[in-house]
Amino acid sequence: MARERLASRLGFIFLSAGCAIGLGNVWRFPYITGEYGGALFVLVYIFFLLVMGIPILTMEFSIGRASRRNMGDALRYLEPKGTHWHGIGWFPLVGGYCLMMFYIPVSGWIVSYCYYMASGAMAGLDPNGVRLFFDNMLQEPVSMTGWSLLVLVVSIVVCGLGVRRGLEPVVKVMMLGLLFVIVGLAIRSLTLEGATEGLAFYLAPDFERMKESGIMNAISAAMNQSFFTLSIGMGGMMIFGSYFDNRKSLGNESILIVILDTFVAITAGLIIFPACFAFDVKPDSGPSLIFITLPNIFNAMEGGRFWGCLFFVFMSCAAVTTVIGVIENIISYSMDVWGWTRKKSTWVHCICLAVLMMPCILGFNVLSDIAPFGPGSTIMDVEDFIVSNNVLTLGSLIMLVFCTSRYGWGWNNFVAEADKGDGLKFPHWLRPFLTYVLPIVVFILFVQGYIDKFSYLFE
Repeated sequence: MARERLASRLGFIFLSAGCAIGLGNVWRFPYITGEYGGALFVLVYIFFLLVMGIPILTMEFSIGRASRRNMGDALRYLEPKGTHWHGIGWFPLVGGYCLMMFYIPVSGWIVSYCYYMASGAMAGLDPNGVRLFFDNMLQEPVSMTGWSLLVLVVSIVVCGLGVRRGLEPVVKVMMLGLLFVIVGLAIRSLTLEGATEGLAFYLAPDFERMKESGIMNAISAAMNQSFFTLSIGMGGMMIFGSYFDNRKSLGNESILIVILDTFVAITAGLIIFPACFAFDVKPDSGPSLIFITLPNIFNAMEGGRFWGCLFFVFMSCAAVTTVIGVIENIISYSMDVWGWTRKKSTWVHCICLAVLMMPCILGFNVLSDIAPFGPGSTIMDVEDFIVSNNVLTLGSLIMLVFCTSRYGWGWNNFVAEADKGDGLKFPHWLRPFLTYVLPIVVFILFVQGYIDKFSYLFE
């Protein structure tokens, strides 16, 4: 069966960016930018995007385009004779499932908040009332399951329609809507009385704040964010590379996708910090920012019900495009490796994902006694740790070694594929860094994640 191809370059950029742009752009990036020195942190972050994020992203695209296969079969197709790289080709399947086990339920929360905001369910609630509303939501497994199934079914239907009839047109519309909404929200937030103070805190260069938080902590945070923001390492970007033609160089397209991802992350901060400072609300990081802090702001804002609904529409677009991208990667695995039809792959994975997302949902209520990382932790924390610290880092390490080592696909093959087409060519002078330095950096990130997670055991 002939490989499906994307109809346009814009479809490739929006699909890849849609997979990369997710919840981390909104509930982590603005917070750590404000904490670690504003514009100074952004500069450090962009530096690591250039030397880490873009090269690995380009490698993943190149493997996909050269093989015209999912990672599950791409390594077998490109590996030198006598090597066994294909033995780790299961990474995208396992990694995609681990991510979707908690990402679909969280996406369900976000979609449900579109309804709650539009219906006025949180209107008039004080800060304690908003927190209680969120806590009560987590205690209702039936409701959470319903919203999660809605996200799953919509995403599965889109993937089931195929690349040109489903993924490309739907994600194009969602991404254009996301960009339109986020710009509108940023303009509204920046025009609030008192917004200037929040803008200064967020983006004005502040070396003293960076020193207070720790310069090495700031560098580590920038490195981590630049690494994880692009969703590299799971083979998701590889599948979009396999659908892309040879008209444009992959380094060129990687830069455009990184620009789009960074634009959304920075603009999210332009929404959050001016609004927080305008209403004297302390910005948090993580889920509490989205589901507790911001609803309080919308309740205090004139026309807040409308702007709150619009914000969660934006968040829903960011979340669902990621779900669609990862599910397409899962479906393509069974099509490439097992020879299943798209229809069979779609139905089987829909059922499996519906079952496997339940531990995350039940971990907040029926199974709340399970605290794998100590008091206050949940099943979702384990799933997040498996993806963030293991799948993404180890998957990226595989890409790096496979594309730079003579025992893998090799540097010359990688660069030849990356440079096909018009546009910027991959910088050859990066070879020593990518071959000898970056793999060590990625491995350090992997080890650091375990130290951060389990250091409490030795205190």
